[in-house]
Amino acid sequence: MPNWNPILAVLGLALAAQTSSLIAEPIMILSVPDQRLVLMEHGLPVAQFPVSTSKFGLGDRPRSYATPLGVMEVAAKIGDNAPVGTVFKGRRPTGEVLRPNAPGRDPIVTRIMHLRGLERCNDGAFGRGIYIHGTAEERTIGRPASYGCIRMRSRDVVRLFDSVAVGTKISVFNAPITRVLRQVAGN
Repeated sequence: MPNWNPILAVLGLALAAQTSSLIAEPIMILSVPDQRLVLMEHGLPVAQFPVSTSKFGLGDRPRSYATPLGVMEVAAKIGDNAPVGTVFKGRRPTGEVLRPNAPGRDPIVTRIMHLRGLERCNDGAFGRGIYIHGTAEERTIGRPASYGCIRMRSRDVVRLFDSVAVGTKISVFNAPITRVLRQVAGN
């Protein structure tokens, strides 16, 4: 159980963004049931992306392959300007470039945003190697299919990667995106 309510955290971030020109960085909200990630700027949704979370469920237990819930932040960005489809192993490009849905392969591709948990319920995320990343398995986007990470289509992960900075917050909810956005908006 988190120490504080992530919806309140997102609301606080959204309100701070709306009321201060100094806080212009975006925040991300992810709905596990909807398999959607919403990028918000100044408290308003500016982009939505289909994603794939873990096929092993939710949590932060070591070796569980689950996707953690709660508030995290982008701790590192890897792959800036790499060709779309670049394969990464150990967060380093291998030199191989794959097309979407290449047969028999399931590597991390295109871009990596390494996440650090900010709550007790997800404080193992960084050490577990929980990322937002591109996948060669684009046909699985929209349903739980990952091994704990948040997978995206290559074109979408490039757009998101270019829109966020190290330190950008992401809140992962086990609730429908419409309900989360209504609560963030105060409705």
